[in-house]
Amino acid sequence: MKSLAFLSVLARWLSSLRRDQRGVSAVEFAMVLPLMVTMYIGVVEVANGIAIQRKVTLAARTVADLATQFRTIKNDDKDSILKAAPAILFPNSAGPLKVTLSAVNIDANGIARIAWTDAFNGGTTPRAKDDVVTLPTDALNVPNTQLIWGEVTYTYKPGLGDWFIEEIDLKDNMFMRPRLTESVTRDPS
Repeated sequence: MKSLAFLSVLARWLSSLRRDQRGVSAVEFAMVLPLMVTMYIGVVEVANGIAIQRKVTLAARTVADLATQFRTIKNDDKDSILKAAPAILFPNSAGPLKVTLSAVNIDANGIARIAWTDAFNGGTTPRAKDDVVTLPTDALNVPNTQLIWGEVTYTYKPGLGDWFIEEIDLKDNMFMRPRLTESVTRDPS
């Protein structure tokens, strides 16, 4: 008889436990928490990547824009111009930043050649005087003119990069025409 009473009490307790809803929200939260944390971290990493890409674009524009405001660029001027890029990327490290500043002369036949080039932190690509370059659009290819070309690359490593994405190369470049003269010259003194 005692076993029937025990089974009756156990059945009532299991029935009441089935209707009890007190811990459901805690269980649901425990199931959703990893997804919410992962989404939050992902959004933060994407926002940081977008912010740094924007800074890379601003750095390329600034380097080219500063160079267009000179008639002749001397070594001190070059250093000041190229050091503007890490200042724009601050507080991010300048270690993975590479900057190249070049002048591109376009001859009467529309052939674009490097007139001079300078680099910060190794630069983006090695260029030599008189190297032929391909311009990204025909609108830039105006015979007997010069373009100042600022190129910036930044290797962005997300905070949790080893888990999802290792490194992302962010790049941008900017072409501008000289402002004060037909061409900007480079004086190595």
